[in-house]
Amino acid sequence: MTNVLLEKKGHIAVATINRPKALNALNSQVLEDLNEMVEQVKADEEIYALVLTGAGEKAFVAGADIGEMSSLTKAEGESFGKKGNDVFRKLETLPIPTIAAVNGFALGGGCELAMSCDIRLCADSAVFGQPEAGLGITPGFGGTQRLARLVGPGMAKQMIYTAKNIKADEALRIGLVNAIYPVEELMAAAEKMAATIAKNAPIAVRACKKAINDGLQVDMDQAIVVEEKLFGSCFETADQKEGMSAFLDKRKHEPYQNK
Repeated sequence: MTNVLLEKKGHIAVATINRPKALNALNSQVLEDLNEMVEQVKADEEIYALVLTGAGEKAFVAGADIGEMSSLTKAEGESFGKKGNDVFRKLETLPIPTIAAVNGFALGGGCELAMSCDIRLCADSAVFGQPEAGLGITPGFGGTQRLARLVGPGMAKQMIYTAKNIKADEALRIGLVNAIYPVEELMAAAEKMAATIAKNAPIAVRACKKAINDGLQVDMDQAIVVEEKLFGSCFETADQKEGMSAFLDKRKHEPYQNK
């Protein structure tokens, strides 16, 4: 994984897209490395939360690699879109919570990558956008779908049709990001949030993520059944017994064991 660095810090992991000279642009190799990173994180039962960011001071991910895309045929374009979508969907459905720490430009595929994470924190210098219509294509890595779900169809259509970028304060206003930090404080804030998540019962946190994500895909009658089953699945775990015993005993719970 030369294009993606993965570092474990206790029960959290930090993944850094590492092509700073190319503003961390997504080419086929980066997508393959992202896929490998997600597989590694998924296989490691000691990782309870993941932070994703970009190397350098300018960009989270400035977009997909235009040089690679410029000569694609219709079939190759569809295949490249599927490759990106498959990786981003794998990230989106990773059982543990994910936080995008957006440290600069998040354009095109970069905005789409951030939207594949559960939570987006950004630097005050961050810039978001889906510029594809200005290049003669559509967003191809889930942008037309996730943006509309996050900020509503009207705002998503405005951003995509105009191909205009927005700054951090506008991204916060429309609900695209959760919070803004000075760039020098961003990673500390993201890691602190990940560590806070990791201190809660991991089985319960994963069940919460699945309940929200799966429930949003069905109507409310089906969604509450999804929740009931995941709620029930937490009982009889060691962490549930310890958490509730500690509450009743008015003591601090022991570190959760993920079992």
